Amino acid sequence: MSNFSLTRRETVLALLSGAATAATAPAWAQQAEWRQGYDAGASRAALRSSTPTLSPESLHATEQAIAAYRDLATRGGWPMVQLSEKLAVGSRGPGVTALRQRLIITGDLDDAAGTGSVYDSYVEAGVRRFQSRMGLSTTGAVNRATIAALNVPIDRRIRQLETNVVRLRTWAGNLGNRYVVANIPAASVETVENGHVATRHAAGVGKIDRQSPLLQTKIPEINFNPTWTVPASIIRKDLIPKMRKEPSYLTENKIRIIGPSGEIAPERVNWNSDEATRYTFRQDPGGEFNSLGFVRINIPSPHGVYMHDTPAKGIFGDDYRFVSSGCIRVQNVRDYIAWLLKETPGWDRAKIDEVIQSGERVNARIANPVPCYWVYVTAWATPDGGVQFRDDIYNKDGLGPTPVAQLPNEQDT
Repeated sequence: MSNFSLTRRETVLALLSGAATAATAPAWAQQAEWRQGYDAGASRAALRSSTPTLSPESLHATEQAIAAYRDLATRGGWPMVQLSEKLAVGSRGPGVTALRQRLIITGDLDDAAGTGSVYDSYVEAGVRRFQSRMGLSTTGAVNRATIAALNVPIDRRIRQLETNVVRLRTWAGNLGNRYVVANIPAASVETVENGHVATRHAAGVGKIDRQSPLLQTKIPEINFNPTWTVPASIIRKDLIPKMRKEPSYLTENKIRIIGPSGEIAPERVNWNSDEATRYTFRQDPGGEFNSLGFVRINIPSPHGVYMHDTPAKGIFGDDYRFVSSGCIRVQNVRDYIAWLLKETPGWDRAKIDEVIQSGERVNARIANPVPCYWVYVTAWATPDGGVQFRDDIYNKDGLGPTPVAQLPNEQDT
């Protein structure tokens, strides 16, 4: 194994073992042993660990991270950064110097990058790494969401880690040789095979008032080119108000109203009453407009939720992906279902593409139903030294308002 690999694997332990620098050095420099042992320079990319979120390795790394963060807290933690404007490559001023110091403390920037006041490629790489650890878009530029994450106090981060290490212990056993984990606060899905992450997918999960549930189940079936039957809650909360404002909405979106005697024309329904709740609303198949896209992934559960494709793929580029009514939308769904059907004879990638292209409704039973876990983990670490944090969007950590999610319509402003 190379020295580079050893350094990365032992990063968290190294955080604890470094001796403080001379007392005459500035406070942030006394914490410089927190720097990661990565090659310095603009080529440093944000890490993508192959370690599953739910694994003994992540549990052990998280326990080490708690000790390391506690140690850092005794030495002052990190300062708040006061940045009044966006910063990107080419920016200069005291704010950039403060940003450098903040990134050095948590190892996102090598202290060899210095204390200059110019936002150069080194700073950009450090910001990308920090953004990756926070689950933010890795633009390399500082925006309000990045500043909010930078300024979360270390005490809160420690409490997050302490809360989540208990959750990780719950899932540290044998989850299966092949399984799926949907981490709701991370709005992400990972497939795991032989102890390593096989694929990762951004996800759209439940809104704060329509939360995705925690569950443990198995995935038995894939539905290609499905229809969508609108849930009663969406009829009440969304569809009826929409029809009051836009009477052509159902027709334009190819949603049919089905009553006891057959299909009903939208104009025959009194949208100013609850009449619509007595009918079934079904959307025609069609990946370009159907709310489920080209694919529905069935999962037995008492909550009536499942995973699916979506025609609104733009959401996967957003930092804030809490957009659904409880189901989970999966990015790059063809890669995902190809992995799910990997052990099912007759369902290679070419067959999947062929069926989707046909537009026909086809069901594929998975030969070996895949274990699936919907979990809630807002902080964890990996053996390479990366400590990950996500907003406690459903307030299950009990630490109060989340720093980034409370920013209104925050994406890249």
